[in-house]
Amino acid sequence: MNTIPTTTTTTTTAVRTFPAVPIPAAGRADRTSSTRRRWLSEDGAATAEYAIVIMAAVGFAGLLVVIMRSDEVRGVLSDLVRSALSVG
Repeated sequence: MNTIPTTTTTTTTAVRTFPAVPIPAAGRADRTSSTRRRWLSEDGAATAEYAIVIMAAVGFAGLLVVIMRSDEVRGVLSDLVRSALSVG
């Protein structure tokens, strides 16, 4: 396929003609461009980030629950509350 434009000269003006460019079928071009836009867009990125942060927070809360149920931690907290509430 020739990609260099040709120039034809007439008596009044020069006319440039370019090689024909194949045009894809309308359905395929629309589908390809919409799919590409969907993959390249960042729609929903913030929602995914919020979901990751919430899952991390739930995991951390679960770990704290397991730690707080231990007898050692419960004793330390009880002593802390008693010393804070005692007068003198």
